[in-house]
Amino acid sequence: MKRFFVGVIITLAVVFIFRSCSEEKEKKSILKENSMLIQEQINNVSKLIVTEGHFAEVYNYKDSQQLFGPLITADKKALVVVNAEVTVAYDLSLVKFEIDEATKTLRIISIPEPEIKINPDFEYYDVTADYLNQFNAEDYNKIKRNVNASLLKKIEASTLKSNAENRLLSELSKFLVLTNSMGWTLTYGDSNIQNFDELKVLN
Repeated sequence: MKRFFVGVIITLAVVFIFRSCSEEKEKKSILKENSMLIQEQINNVSKLIVTEGHFAEVYNYKDSQQLFGPLITADKKALVVVNAEVTVAYDLSLVKFEIDEATKTLRIISIPEPEIKINPDFEYYDVTADYLNQFNAEDYNKIKRNVNASLLKKIEASTLKSNAENRLLSELSKFLVLTNSMGWTLTYGDSNIQNFDELKVLN
């Protein structure tokens, strides 16, 4: 009889240990699957977010060179009409992040700066130049530099960058929805991100 009870106790102990090991393996498996799912979802949204805009610029270019003192000059000038397509983009494949399975935390480390690309189309009108002061490659390069600098000021004063930031927040909100639905925590720097409004600190 005593042997019977000993056998029952040993059997129960073995069953308990087996179940504990199985549950632990199952928890680890679920945690690993969740981690892989988060990684996959981040990769899915790691696409280029682009906001496009159109800008027009009329630029007057003039250059004068003194030939024999201030009394005689050689002039050249041009009227330039510029139509530019501008894109503002965030490449989310450059987002740096960490996944901490132990604390169930998705930690965003850094977000890339926006990429601004200007594709101008130049049309030249009323191009005139004196014989001793002809247009050359440096003149055209100077016009392009000045126009690009002017367009950048217009872009900064426009809503183009803020629209791109809103698109960025829209993509990052997918991280928040995913982590919340799985019982994970989303952090950026030293802050826990718990709602959409707090995402605004990221930009």
